[in-house]
Formats: sequence, C-alpha cells, structure tokens
Amino acid sequence: MTRQINKDTIVCMSLAARPSNFGTRFHNFLYEALGLDYLYKAFTTTDLAGAIGGVRALGIRGCAISMPFKEACIPMVDELDASAKAIDSVNTLVNTAGHLKAYNTDYIAISKLLAQHQVPTDLVFALRGSGGMAKAVACALKDAGFKNGFIVARNEVAGRQLADVYGFAWRPDMAQVQAQLLINVTPIGMAGGAEASSLAFTESAIKSAQVVFDVVALPADTPLIRYAQAQGKPVITGTEVFAIQAVEQFVLYTGIRPSEALFQQAAAFARG
Repeated sequence: MTRQINKDTIVCMSLAARPSNFGTRFHNFLYEALGLDYLYKAFTTTDLAGAIGGVRALGIRGCAISMPFKEACIPMVDELDASAKAIDSVNTLVNTAGHLKAYNTDYIAISKLLAQHQVPTDLVFALRGSGGMAKAVACALKDAGFKNGFIVARNEVAGRQLADVYGFAWRPDMAQVQAQLLINVTPIGMAGGAEASSLAFTESAIKSAQVVFDVVALPADTPLIRYAQAQGKPVITGTEVFAIQAVEQFVLYTGIRPSEALFQQAAAFARG
C-alpha cells in the first residue's frame, strides 16, 4: 500500500549547494520500511538565513546541512551539541518546538570508517581542505591516533588554524608533501561543479599513496576514486561517509535506530 502524506506528516530536509538524491532515497526508504509518517526532501538555497528560519517557523523536524553551509549556519541556531561545538561545524539540525539544536554526525562517520577499513594510524596523511568537513576529519584523525599529517589548503588562515588546533602541519599545496593516506574534503570531483572531472591529488601522489579517501559522495566513483582503484589502491568513498552520517541523523530525527540489515538495504537503495 502506498504511503499517504497528510497534514500530520513530519517533514525532514537537507540543504546543500548541490543537492543529491542519496539522502532523499536513504531516509524515505527507511520511513517506508518502518512505517513512519515522515517525508524527506532535498533543497538548495541562496538565502541561508531565510531557509533556517523556515525550518524553525514551519516545524521542519530535521535538516541535514552540507557544503558550503556547515559553518555559516551556526549563528542561526539556538544550541550546539558537543559534537558540533568541539569542531565548530554543523551537519544536522533538530527542531524541537522551534528550538534548533545543531549536531555533527560527520565525525562519527569518519571515525567508524577509519576503524572499519583498519587504516594504520602510523601513516602520514594529507588532508586537502579546511572547511567544515575538514574539521570533522581532522578531529577524527587526531582521536584515532594519527600523529603525522598535513592540512593542505590554499586558505592560509583557515589551514594554519585547523592544523594548529590538532597539532598537524599546514601546507598551501602538495609540492613538499609526501603522504601515504590521501583525503579529499574539497568539492573537487563533485558532479555539477567546475572541477567535476578533476583529480583532487596528482597522479604521482595517488600512485605513492597506500590508502585514498574521498568524502565527495556525488558521484560515488569520483575521478579520484576511479584513478586510485585503477592503481589497485584501497579506497574509502563519500557514499560510505554519507550513509553512516545519514543513519545517525535518522536516529536524531525519529528516535529509532534501524537494524544493521535494514541500514545496508537503505544504503544500497540510496546508491542505486
């Protein structure tokens, strides 16, 4: 029987510069499977303050926050959970009777994937980017036990600041960096952008690496992931990040944690 939307249907949403169908398919699959009267829809905006105000005013239960809004939305919320406060970056809003509380489930996803893929903590890493997702990744790396690495960012102020917070080094580019773990947290390789067909790292850097990690989820096989796989490198993909952080959002929105089997079904459906 087709699920019926009614006046009591609870709405959740996402805000991103370039919305994808992954979250929409993931959350709606779980709502359907669990018989929940919820609806999920992806949006973009050129008026972030207006969009966040709409979440509050219209009683939107939850809102996923993606690039480039992860830091810009902070002044617009009422409360920061410890997960967001620790890294000064937001990827989830939960609306309870007009009170907006911000969380960060990216950190959870990155931490789980580093452990699941058994990435050795003695590897030297290069983390390209210095925005909100970079903060979550840098914090997860530090907490996992990584001690040697570089924040590679053209923005010297943001790059140095992020590196200093976690005790890593900053470099403006990869010219003087040799890394065994490459992590891209920039939009390079993201579908729909000016650099959709570009590699986030040079071919020589990828060939020298032991593990390649791209947080870009659209497409699932970014140019970086495709090239690394062609070189026989172990990879961690953005769709893996997206699925884990999304299920943590689902729990925050609904209070229900799906079984591992159902989670895997939802992730597979979302990728399709």
